[in-house]
Amino acid sequence: MRLFDGGEANESVFEIIRANVREPVQVVGDLYSLATSNDVGCRRLRELMDEFSMNGLEEIADHIITTSKSAMLEIIGALPHGTWTHAMTVDGYDDPVDLRASLTVSRDGIDIDFAGTSPMSPYGINVPITYTQAYATFGVRSVVGRDVPNNTGSLETVRVTAPEHSILNAPRPAAVTVRHVIGQMLPDVVLGCLGQALPGQVPAEGSSSLWNPSFIGGHGVTGSHDYGDATPFSVTVFHSGGTGARPGKDGLAATAFPSGVRNTPVEITESIAPLIFTRKELLEGSGGEGRYRGGDGQVIEVEHAEGAPFAVLALFDRIDHPARGRDGGGSGAPGAIRLAGGVDLKGKGKQIVPSGERLILELPGGGGLGEAGREETDAAG
Repeated sequence: MRLFDGGEANESVFEIIRANVREPVQVVGDLYSLATSNDVGCRRLRELMDEFSMNGLEEIADHIITTSKSAMLEIIGALPHGTWTHAMTVDGYDDPVDLRASLTVSRDGIDIDFAGTSPMSPYGINVPITYTQAYATFGVRSVVGRDVPNNTGSLETVRVTAPEHSILNAPRPAAVTVRHVIGQMLPDVVLGCLGQALPGQVPAEGSSSLWNPSFIGGHGVTGSHDYGDATPFSVTVFHSGGTGARPGKDGLAATAFPSGVRNTPVEITESIAPLIFTRKELLEGSGGEGRYRGGDGQVIEVEHAEGAPFAVLALFDRIDHPARGRDGGGSGAPGAIRLAGGVDLKGKGKQIVPSGERLILELPGGGGLGEAGREETDAAG
C-alpha cells in the first residue's frame, strides 16, 4: 500500500501503523522524516542531472565505484602488511561475552575474522552477520581511507567473517532485537587490531554502545505494583557515555560513537511521557586518565511525574567491563543503574522502579590515551 499518493498521506495506512506500535508519535515521525529525505534527495539528483545534461547515472556510478576501490587499495597497499589480533570482553546478558578479532592487511585488502568469539545468546543481544560486517568495516574506515567515498567499491576492500551461530553471526530465527548492544562494540575491537599495525593513530575504547532505556507505565506492565489511575505511557530515549581519547585530543563527553545518534533532549521526553528528569549532568572525572583523557559520561535521574511505579527496559553495557585505555591510558569509569534508595539494578532486562522512587543511570566514561604526564616529559627532553 502506498504511504503517500500524489503528495498526500494515506491516512488509512498511518492509522494501521499507529495501532500496531508502542510509540506511534515517534514511528510516524520517523516515516515522515524518511519520506522527506528521500524526496529532497530525488529533487537534488534531478537538478544535478539537468545541470550536467545527464540522461542516466550508470557511467558516472561505475567511474565512482571503480576509482573508490582503486583509491582504497592504494591506501591499504601502503599500510604494514601482516596479521594482528585483539580481544575485548563485554558484559553480555547473564554471562560475559568475548569478542575476538584477527585482522589481516594484504595487497588486495583487509580481512577481519571473528573466530573465537562467544556463541549465540538466548537473548536478543545476538548480531546478524550484516550488522557485524557494517560496524567492523566502519572501524576500519574511521582510520583507513577516511576521505574515500563510501560505496560498493571502497567497501569491497574490507571483508568480514564470523563463525555461524556465534554471537556475531546469528541466523534466523535468532533473537537480534537489541543487536546494537554488542554490535556497536565492534569498532573498538577492530581498532585494537589496527592500533598494533598503526601505533598512535587510533583512539582508546569508548562507552560505544548507546544507552537507550525504554520506560513503560500502565496496568499489566508493572507486575505486582499497582499503577492506579496514572497515565499509561511508553517511550524510548537515547543517551550516550563518553568516547575514548583520540590521537592528539581528549575524548568527547556524552557523545555517541560509533552510532552518531544524538542524545534525546529532556524536554522532548517530558512532553510525551509522565516523567520528570530531576538531574542530567556530566559525570566529571569519569573519563580515563592519560596524556589525553577519555570523554566523560553523564548521570541521569528520572522519576514518574504522578508518583506511580514504572518499568525500565535496560539495554546497557560497560558496567562490569568498562572502556579500556590505550598505550598506557587509564580505563573509563564503569556505568551503573540503581534506585535512589540504594538498590542496584541489572544492566539488562525489564525491572520495576517502585512508586515514589527515582531511577539513577550513570553512563560510562571513555578510556584514556597514552601515559599521563608523558607530554611534559617529552617536552623536557
